[in-house]
Amino acid sequence: MKIGTTIRGYRLQKGLSQGDIEKRTGLLRCYLSRVENGHTVPSLDTLAKIAQALDLPLAQFFAEDSLGRELNPQKLTDDELRFLTQIRRYSSNLNDSDRKLLLAMVKKFAATAVR
Repeated sequence: MKIGTTIRGYRLQKGLSQGDIEKRTGLLRCYLSRVENGHTVPSLDTLAKIAQALDLPLAQFFAEDSLGRELNPQKLTDDELRFLTQIRRYSSNLNDSDRKLLLAMVKKFAATAVR
């Protein structure tokens, strides 16, 4: 079991940054990075803090293949895949500041989009 990969998967699924988890748990972002990259194994108490920050029951980290089932509830359409591929291609040349700006713009568009 790779607990760090599982934590990262749930964090990304919920659209949270390591900084968001840092604010919710008091754990340092550099520590969270080490956990997610498999360099450090968190104690059960620390894992409970992370689970609470992610609004998950602690047992969810130990469920068989639960992350895989939750992360892919639907497949991307061909149009969505093409769009994301284009975003990936063009954003690879952006610096970190511009990427953050682009993400903020996308979030703003999504929040105001008429469904």
